[in-house]
Amino acid sequence: MKLDGKVIVVTGAGSGMGRELTLQMAARGARVAAVDLNEENLEQTKSMAQGQVQTFVLDVTNKTAVKALPKKVIKAFGQVDGLVNNAGIIQPFVKIAELTREQAEKVMDVNFWGTFGLTKAFLPELTERPEAHIMNIASMGAYAPVPGQSVYGASKAAVKLFTEGLRSELMDTNIGVTIVFPGSVATNITANSGIDVPAGSEEQSANFKPMPAADAAKEMVEAFEAGKPRITVGKDATFMDRYSRFSPVGAANMIYKQMKSLLG
Repeated sequence: MKLDGKVIVVTGAGSGMGRELTLQMAARGARVAAVDLNEENLEQTKSMAQGQVQTFVLDVTNKTAVKALPKKVIKAFGQVDGLVNNAGIIQPFVKIAELTREQAEKVMDVNFWGTFGLTKAFLPELTERPEAHIMNIASMGAYAPVPGQSVYGASKAAVKLFTEGLRSELMDTNIGVTIVFPGSVATNITANSGIDVPAGSEEQSANFKPMPAADAAKEMVEAFEAGKPRITVGKDATFMDRYSRFSPVGAANMIYKQMKSLLG
């Protein structure tokens, strides 16, 4: 689905990949409903955009606000043609034994239930359009277990299976569906999650340098327009996608060796 003239909702649009997706989609002629919890960051995104962007402050875990969002977007733009579920957080960088239930639930609420709720809210509107598209952002962690991010990975694995099932259900409809598996991307997700990055983490991941957010977003936008059902973003995500299929235990062992010193 070509973006020119379409109305696209992008969550997590206040910074990082969400901001880049918003800017690049607007540059391609889309009108973008930029959604984020942080109003100040949203306004910065809007000021940077070359195109029509309207901002919507929203907590994706607020069920009432999520259900009300489609009407607000349609009031602002007259239609809605696509949804990018990008908003997400990571967990504190600790083992499961040290993670509280409240911390785990927060990650699931944002990453999975936020994606689920927004998809459900917009499906009726998208079904009425001549063509429409949904893109959900998972993670390399959905298929490659990272110690210290086990619940984050579980939330993204849930997004993976949810999106793949959604695509199957919508296969004979006007709605295309894409699942995205980014690897290490240079964003501020840790700060937005209220998480401190363990000392030495950059050195531990030196084999795969973080991908610039603008480059990652470009690949996603191109996949959105091409209607691709599935993409990996970054050399690390592509490598681990293949390795984890060939040898899931070997892939897990490799990541463990890289990360074990960070967990103590």
